[in-house]
Amino acid sequence: MMKTVTLRKEQIYQGDLLLVNARHPYRDNSRKFYVSLNSRYEETLLSREAANALQLIFQKISSGNAIVPVSGYRTLEEQVNIYNTSLKDNGEEFTRKYVALPNHSEHQTGLAIDLGLNKPDIDFIRPDFPYGGICEEFRQAAPDYGFIERYAKDKESITGISHEPWHFRYVGYPHSKIMQENGFSLEEYTQFIKAYLEDKKYLFEQAHRAEIEIYYVPAKDDKTLIKIPENCVYQISGNNIDGFVVTVWRRNNEQELYGH
Repeated sequence: MMKTVTLRKEQIYQGDLLLVNARHPYRDNSRKFYVSLNSRYEETLLSREAANALQLIFQKISSGNAIVPVSGYRTLEEQVNIYNTSLKDNGEEFTRKYVALPNHSEHQTGLAIDLGLNKPDIDFIRPDFPYGGICEEFRQAAPDYGFIERYAKDKESITGISHEPWHFRYVGYPHSKIMQENGFSLEEYTQFIKAYLEDKKYLFEQAHRAEIEIYYVPAKDDKTLIKIPENCVYQISGNNIDGFVVTVWRRNNEQELYGH
């Protein structure tokens, strides 16, 4: 049995897999609810799913106070202020490399977090998050919980942003794992998944667990109809450009579906 999910055109601007960069501004005007990371960092806000996943990573690596959240969700006004302050303090070249233009920043989605090693002087724009110790433990564990290191050194020509070892983005599992295993930036993954349509789904297999089906559905001009098996766990995210990514959890040995 199948059910039909009806999506409006503006829903391509909503979800965990939004590609926000210089070419694709953040356009979601729907009302959002963000949550504090924890009681120690009440000012640092993220989407609920991203905040929960981040806490799970911290618990997994027993990070204690060693890693500090530096910047999470930002309003448009905050991004404007950060951009203008950086222009004044650091100049145009530095700002172009490390600070996204207002409405082109992932921080406005509530899905991005800048993290820093806990030390006396933490640089707000470029916090220290080295490839070693507890920071590297976080980096290695992150994709198992839906986070990716967003701006890699060898992807600068693709992302348009300089290498940022401190900036992590929630895209959800298993997308984070697929991106890690293939060395994809979010730009590359967004393009990659478009090759997998409803009649040719991408299969992600977990050892002894669920098979996960992923496929792309181009958005129609008015409403897009997506057929989903009844009684299953699924997620649908817009890509912020032209369509939707559908993720369906399916057991290896039967048709029943369930979530990660």
